[in-house]
Amino acid sequence: MTTYNVGYIIGSLAKGSINRKLAKALVKLAPEKLKMSEISFAELPLYSYDYDKDFPTVAKDFKAAIKQADAILIVTPEYNRSIPGGLKNALDWASRPYGANVFRNKPTAVIGASTGAIGTAVGQQALRPVLGFLNAPQMNAVEAHIQMKPDLIDDDGNVSVPGTEQFLRDYMEAFHQHMAHVLTTLPREA
Repeated sequence: MTTYNVGYIIGSLAKGSINRKLAKALVKLAPEKLKMSEISFAELPLYSYDYDKDFPTVAKDFKAAIKQADAILIVTPEYNRSIPGGLKNALDWASRPYGANVFRNKPTAVIGASTGAIGTAVGQQALRPVLGFLNAPQMNAVEAHIQMKPDLIDDDGNVSVPGTEQFLRDYMEAFHQHMAHVLTTLPREA
């Protein structure tokens, strides 16, 4: 079986982010055929087209990590019924300059956790059109809006509720199937 390199992006810059805990759980529960690695955007400056002729090294490295990955998993909170500004900035860097979008034909999935009852449903709906414009084939089902309750996921990514653990395991298997389909259907970017 093919092993896929999956880059995951955590939409929160907070060190104690509940989405970081969720990401750790997803890494643990991912099928063995998925090699998971975090792609951080913490050091990216605010994007401006003034950089298009000479990208800073941190932006070049960020784009190279996305390009090297077979697929991208975005684990993000919801900020004010939308996506965090840092995540949007990272997506702008990844898509610029014009014609150098590293998300093109890259299988993607979105998941997130919040303490609220609807999880990150609205934030994910705000993110989907951006990924659509970037021509990133998205896994649209299974949707995953995790309501994070105390002790649901510990700092090491262990999930305390068996039903939630199985749901997350199934989510990662569905993502694996999605990326396998996309990568055998669409042309790979050079």
